[in-house]
Amino acid sequence: MELSDSWAHMMASVLAFHKRHDFKNTGGEDLKYRVALMAEELGEISSCVTKGKSKHLLSEEVADLLILIMGTAIAAEFDLNQSFWAKMEKLMKRESRMVNGHIRVSDFRDMD
Repeated sequence: MELSDSWAHMMASVLAFHKRHDFKNTGGEDLKYRVALMAEELGEISSCVTKGKSKHLLSEEVADLLILIMGTAIAAEFDLNQSFWAKMEKLMKRESRMVNGHIRVSDFRDMD
């Protein structure tokens, strides 16, 4: 694995981006603002899929969302790597169901 493919290097790059633009002191780490930005990126991903745009454009929009998510972990001061693995452990224990023709893996609380 190359260094550029490591999680630590990716997070360090996002942190460097935050510092370069002084996000901490200029509103760039405000969580409500970041949620709005993530919603905007999700809309751009949706546009790529629903309008049949290129895989290259889709990959750029997904990368934008990933960078925003990583930056949100920086802004909110939590370890996203640890959170990812803790959540994956929970997800791997869940059952799946077909709902309206699509597979769902959920907690399925209050369903019966």
